[in-house]
Amino acid sequence: MSLFVDTSVFFAAFSKNDALHADAVSLLEWALQGEGGTIYTSDYVFDETVTLVRVRTHNSEMALKIGQMVKDSSRVIMLRVDEDIFEKAWDVFREYCCRGLSFTDCTSVALVREHRIGRVLSFDAHFEGIVE
Repeated sequence: MSLFVDTSVFFAAFSKNDALHADAVSLLEWALQGEGGTIYTSDYVFDETVTLVRVRTHNSEMALKIGQMVKDSSRVIMLRVDEDIFEKAWDVFREYCCRGLSFTDCTSVALVREHRIGRVLSFDAHFEGIVE
């Protein structure tokens, strides 16, 4: 079993003011304890997460902290978007952008499909019906 962590979970886990903070913390603790198998994220999700934290919280230190935590984690494998994944993500974007998926979300879908990752941890409903 494996799982892919999306920006919404990382952000909510580090933002105590987020309505889903407690849920995100529980999900990440569950994942980091190995309950969900191998944990993946991507360089695009990393970019989106640290940027979102810095912009929404106006706190560069918090952005650096979450970025370093993800980079240093021995449990989180960061997948890279290469040219092949980029093209697959573009195909996903053309098909699903009307459902609210960002291009970063589409790179996540392409990576999940390519690596046969079992589930996505996200609070974004627009992944429903595209990936588990």
